[in-house]
Amino acid sequence: MRFAVVCSRFNGAITDALLDGAKRGFEAAGVPADLIDQFDVPGSFELPVAALWLARTNKYNAIACLGCIIRGETPHFEHIAREAAHGIATVALQTGVPTIFGVLTTDTLEQAQARAAAGAGSSAAHTDAGGPSNKGYEAAQSAVAMAELRRKFDI
Repeated sequence: MRFAVVCSRFNGAITDALLDGAKRGFEAAGVPADLIDQFDVPGSFELPVAALWLARTNKYNAIACLGCIIRGETPHFEHIAREAAHGIATVALQTGVPTIFGVLTTDTLEQAQARAAAGAGSSAAHTDAGGPSNKGYEAAQSAVAMAELRRKFDI
């Protein structure tokens, strides 16, 4: 199977950590690095259109979209977060290619850092363990799981 990762460059310190987590997530799932193509976009708003272009190539079994949107003092956060989420979901529904929402939408930089922790794997926040997580790692794991599920339907 072949995978694509589309990564927003806005909030680059966070998205770099998400990208590192995604690479580790694919590796942990047994996906060789040469079967993962990476594409960068300026911000999270651009993730859906890049994912759509990639899905239309029919080269990828799944696409992981990574980004980070941190709330500011204006309503801009809500608009970007809503459109990124809606756009990524629309790509998946229109093309049938699993398109994973690995976009952080946080109130603070500290929250984003905790969800893009270096070296962290799957989210401890979903368990009683607490602690740091890396949503890029989770996005890669979700991409593999959904690609495997899709193959069962022979589509």
